[in-house]
Amino acid sequence: MAHKGFVWGRIEIAGRAAHGSRPHLGVDAIVEAGPVLVALGELDAALGERTHPLLGRGSVHASVIEGGEEMSSYPARCVLGLERRTLPGETVADVEAELEALVAACRVEASASALLVREPFEVAADAEIVSVVRSAAASVLGEEPPIGGASYWADAAFIAAAGIPTVMFGPGGEGAHAAEEWVSVRDTEAVARTLVGVAERVCS
Repeated sequence: MAHKGFVWGRIEIAGRAAHGSRPHLGVDAIVEAGPVLVALGELDAALGERTHPLLGRGSVHASVIEGGEEMSSYPARCVLGLERRTLPGETVADVEAELEALVAACRVEASASALLVREPFEVAADAEIVSVVRSAAASVLGEEPPIGGASYWADAAFIAAAGIPTVMFGPGGEGAHAAEEWVSVRDTEAVARTLVGVAERVCS
């Protein structure tokens, strides 16, 4: 009935390029990134204090870091790539405000921006699509499937945003994005029969 969204963002920390033999002219952007990384860890801990009943906590982590040109120079810039996993009700504006406040509190010359946004998804427990799918699944499985949420992002957010009643229902499996990724054949057959049952209920 719900899944998390995400915002991919970047924080660019400014330094001042100089030769390593002239430290009075240089500002090391990678060192300047230190307080920002510490603050990201603190923000992640704070996010853990707010939870969603189906999805748990939101999160943020530094995904990639790049900076510097050569061993003998002070780096003029350091760029952090980050991912902020969002909960229903959290917006890109909320995330941008978090990052701007974080940068301001670190007292470094830096800028933050969002790169890619995928909204979270949630459907009401009393929505018709929920009861129809659970009823059809019960006819196939012998009992209604449990209600839950997904920590990953899925296309359900796009479908729901288009005004189409949406719920996530699929086969069990393991290994998402791993070298070996699989779903249960038995579950896949059950999902197919459930979808037919949903269509029959909706069209009758």
